[in-house]
Amino acid sequence: MTLENPQILLVEDNPKDVKLTQHALSEENLANAIFVARDGQEALDFLFCRGEFASRSFDHPPRLVLLDIKLPKVDGLEVLREVKGDPRTKAIPVVVLSSSREESDLVESYKLGVNAYIQKPVEFDSFRHAVKQLGLFWLVVNEPPPAKAFVP
Repeated sequence: MTLENPQILLVEDNPKDVKLTQHALSEENLANAIFVARDGQEALDFLFCRGEFASRSFDHPPRLVLLDIKLPKVDGLEVLREVKGDPRTKAIPVVVLSSSREESDLVESYKLGVNAYIQKPVEFDSFRHAVKQLGLFWLVVNEPPPAKAFVP
């Protein structure tokens, strides 16, 4: 996978959850298309092709963003706010994958335009199954937005 054509942007600061997510997606041959951002600032820089990702083309957005809410530097709700607030990235499907059980996080996520909110299952097999189903739906079953959806 190159930085130009990621299928999934995984925004997660917990190394164990990163590994579990990659493992679950690899079972469906979806893991080779993941770029991992370890904090909200890195995710925004990646999506908006700035900073260390300035040479990345805006022409190839990820087909899916898996976003944790509790992140260092810039929290997940701010990432979601910026992604859904910009016409260049608004059409990218964003799924919150978070351990947060706070109703305010759920409400705010939907107000900001999240496509789905999944509470991370605590049990390993349940977590793996949930991630596999997410990957299969968003990358195989769902029709991705056409290029015209990303034009401001």
